[in-house]
Amino acid sequence: MAFENVKVREEYNPGRAAAFDVGTDYERSLKASKPSASTLYSVRHANAHLTMHHGPDPFRRKWFSLTRLVLCCSLLVLCPVAFADQSLADHSLANQSLANQPGHSLELSRPIRSWEFLSAVGTRAAMFGNEQGTLEAWVYPLKILRNFHLRFHIDGATVPAEALARTLIVHPESSTIVYTGDVFSVRETLFVPVHESGAVIAFEVDTAEPLEIEAIFDRDFQLEWPATLAGVGEEWDPTLRAFHFGEESGKFDALVGSPSGVMGSEEYATNYFSSHEDSILLGVTKKGSETKLIVFAAGFEGPAALANLYNHLARDYPELLRSSAAYYRDYLDRTVSLKLPDAQIEKAYDWARVSMLQGVVQNRFLGVGLVAGFDTSGDGQRPGFAWFFGRDAEWTSLALDAEGDFSTAGTALDFLSKYQRADGKIPHEISQSATLTDWFKSSQYAFASADATPLFIISVNDYVTHSGDVGFAQQKWDNLWKAYGFLRSTYDAQGLAQNSGVGHGWIEGGPLSAKRTELYQASLGLEATHALSHLAHLVGKEDLAKELEQTFERQKPLLDKAFWSPENKIYAYALDTNNNHIDVASVLATVPMWFQQLDGAQARSMIQELAGPDHQTDWGMRILSSHDPRYSAGGYHYGAVWPLFTGWASIGEYRYHRPFPAYSNLRANALLTLDGSLGHVTEVLSGDYFQTLSTGSPHQIWSAAMVVNPLLSGLLGLQADATSCQLEFAPHIPADWNSFSVNNVRFGTVALNLDYQRAPDSIRLELQSTGTSAGTGHCSLQFSPALSLRAKITSARLNGRALPFHMEANSSDQHVTVNIPISGDRNTVEIQMKNDFELSESSTLPALGSTSHGLRVLSESWSPARDSLKLLLSGTAGEAYELSARNPGQVSSIEGAELEKNAGPEAKIRIQLPASTTGVDPQATIIFHFAAR
Repeated sequence: MAFENVKVREEYNPGRAAAFDVGTDYERSLKASKPSASTLYSVRHANAHLTMHHGPDPFRRKWFSLTRLVLCCSLLVLCPVAFADQSLADHSLANQSLANQPGHSLELSRPIRSWEFLSAVGTRAAMFGNEQGTLEAWVYPLKILRNFHLRFHIDGATVPAEALARTLIVHPESSTIVYTGDVFSVRETLFVPVHESGAVIAFEVDTAEPLEIEAIFDRDFQLEWPATLAGVGEEWDPTLRAFHFGEESGKFDALVGSPSGVMGSEEYATNYFSSHEDSILLGVTKKGSETKLIVFAAGFEGPAALANLYNHLARDYPELLRSSAAYYRDYLDRTVSLKLPDAQIEKAYDWARVSMLQGVVQNRFLGVGLVAGFDTSGDGQRPGFAWFFGRDAEWTSLALDAEGDFSTAGTALDFLSKYQRADGKIPHEISQSATLTDWFKSSQYAFASADATPLFIISVNDYVTHSGDVGFAQQKWDNLWKAYGFLRSTYDAQGLAQNSGVGHGWIEGGPLSAKRTELYQASLGLEATHALSHLAHLVGKEDLAKELEQTFERQKPLLDKAFWSPENKIYAYALDTNNNHIDVASVLATVPMWFQQLDGAQARSMIQELAGPDHQTDWGMRILSSHDPRYSAGGYHYGAVWPLFTGWASIGEYRYHRPFPAYSNLRANALLTLDGSLGHVTEVLSGDYFQTLSTGSPHQIWSAAMVVNPLLSGLLGLQADATSCQLEFAPHIPADWNSFSVNNVRFGTVALNLDYQRAPDSIRLELQSTGTSAGTGHCSLQFSPALSLRAKITSARLNGRALPFHMEANSSDQHVTVNIPISGDRNTVEIQMKNDFELSESSTLPALGSTSHGLRVLSESWSPARDSLKLLLSGTAGEAYELSARNPGQVSSIEGAELEKNAGPEAKIRIQLPASTTGVDPQATIIFHFAAR
């Protein structure tokens, strides 16, 4: 295991011994290996090099005198922050939330879970904490404070606020904790304006007796790892009613205060005792309702600009809150929106879009890009994964393209291209303090991964294809060609992209890490060749495009052959140093399925393996079977469940026409959005128990992406090509969905709204189109819904006129395909059919901390005459389950299950799995027999 260089910071404080703060990045491998505390301590100190930073004069922090003078002078010019009680009361948040604005209502609420992560983020600042109100504050790349919490002073008593935390309410722009005592209520709303370098906490007080709020915190004024600040200190400014934090160079400053506040306590140290706590008393509310504020602000342009910002946040926060709510509302309106019969999945989709957008960070020293995720840093300087990761941004960009957020996707890819290494390799990690250290030369994590480079080419092609921004491909051609040159330098003798000597991707550590070439990495290398061929064609390099396409076609069957294990009927997850299979079935095989690189029959055999309960849990996919001796439920790369893997699996399964496991995986990720950290999807969960892994990042951006993409690109089968103005719509619709709509699908200069209606004997699709090419017929839609192999199409019509169609069958279903020119602003497609029969299963999450017990559909097979259907099932021994059936009147009998009698178009199928021996997953077979067609 390799470790980042460690800096030990000695901070000088008057009257006490030097306090050492040791910071390190030993990356996600820490989570995989789980070293003991003593091991971590010894490793850190073995690698440490000491830098001694001495603070200001122990008797007086003289560097503050000039700063304070400038601040006070600026207040004579700027509007003072001295709001009267009535003015503060007028700033009630009651009507400011997104829930009360026109348009989307995304309020989520639940009783407090004290351990769950809570956040409020903007592009320049953030607050992270937990649901009982313990917080830390950041203005990137600065950490301002930690251990922020409240005390309530009432009737002579001091009450810790966390004891009274009752309800959590979240909106995209804010998070609110409701504290309730016997005679008072306080609503604490955390709010970070989208584009400001600061934050506001508003307290709406309603009390029958005199109440005062005290805000307590520890100053933690430091840069995000691995950089450090020297000579940090603080001083209370009674004019600003704020603590002023600074450091000896004068480049970084912060203010923490309240328009109504007075200093309660200040950190101090003597030879005999000390305290790290600062506190602010917000003033007594005698009776009734009143609003109090805490304001954070940080600046890099001097004290006058900082005072201006602080005043702006305190004075204008109601308007800032409104504009932030509008920011998210407008975002949801201008990207692809869904109206679904499943309200939970619809809300999860909307929140996942918000969650991805919240990964956008504007760092004044680096630029604008996508960070990987958020968590608290505690007494360290690493807030989850709130810095820039190459592959995280690239996988996320595919979902951004699918939902039509081309601006964010393009910005993220442009950011990565700026820090590409001279040999073409794309960075793995970029700390938010990277330009304040020798990051790109000294950090072994800057370019640690192998997969970020092929993913860059794939992501640029996906962005250009969806957006039509061919100019971006032309602008980035040198970056693309250098990336491809580096990728080719990693090929083995067979022409497969390898990991050995190049970097990890996917496995970073643990018992699965010893390999030469992973199927995952080889697949990305192959797809990058295909992607670059398309980009070369778009920019007019036709000879190169043909050469690359020929390489792709030659290497595609080689990839399949190199990793397929005919003895075990699985794809090996990797090749060892002797080019032999490492025959471990892994969800990593679904990545080449995403790109449709594998043989169909063999891929479906692999999907059957992965659909078993030893791989697929109720909350997502393990990386390997729980029966494997290397498996550990807490193994970061050898057992834990990743929503990222679950999303890979869902899309791969949809593309190989296995909707049962695909839909189950989609639902798992979607429902996670409404659990855990509300509105967000965690990075990783236990492989055995439904709970976030203790070392996981609770708000992970690419996990949210794996809610969006399985819905849009998987279940709905939406694939846009703006460069040719073509849209493919090939949905696999659950049996219990009768209607849905997809709005604002953009490709080329056209935007489409799609309204889908299904009856037992027909499908109706209404199209509404807008755009400069909408009436010309230049653009077209290929509509190709999935039907059962038993179904027969009797006719297809466009606006009442006969429409040609063709059928394409596979082992699980068939698709009827019609091509529709986009002419006029409205078109209606009607497909008449008979004998369609559909089944589906709506999975749920178990109780928190429980084990997995859901139904797994391993395979489905039709008889040649389409008069019987066999399902192979697994799950929990002795458990009863239900399937939904569409058009059940065709069923003449069932073996191994019971059909609920129902005269309507839908019915339930009841199944009970048999008992089994310990350690063996039970299986059951049910067979549907159908009446003659």
